[in-house]
Amino acid sequence: MADEPTQDPNADPSDRRWILLRNVLVFQVKLAMDALRDVALSPLSLGAALLDLATGTDREPLYFEQVLGVGRRSDGWINLFDHASSDDAEQPPGINRLVERMESLVVEQYERGGMTAQAKDAIDRSLDAIAAGRKPDPPEEIEA
Repeated sequence: MADEPTQDPNADPSDRRWILLRNVLVFQVKLAMDALRDVALSPLSLGAALLDLATGTDREPLYFEQVLGVGRRSDGWINLFDHASSDDAEQPPGINRLVERMESLVVEQYERGGMTAQAKDAIDRSLDAIAAGRKPDPPEEIEA
């Protein structure tokens, strides 16, 4: 994923973990959306081809081409394997921009020290314990 946060070897292990978790989560959401799109386009493409065949062979396949167009646009929107920066004016709005907006809201909450910061700290402690091979401490109550 081209412009996504990279795994800096000098970065704090906690930061590297969160970058990895973020990247995995975004990729899983994109995979699910891609799969749903494929499931929807399969019968649509067959129906469009049947309509094109029924309306005559003396013209270009209009309906099937429209389905292909929807597939191309949705492919650009999902952008499964690449992460485009929101600064890229040629990049159509899509999942990457939605993720960036959501991420900025979470970062803003974290910087304010709200529930997100407490949740991150609790998750970090649990992941540290698991990595060290000991049982994680019971979760503390998170203040609203």
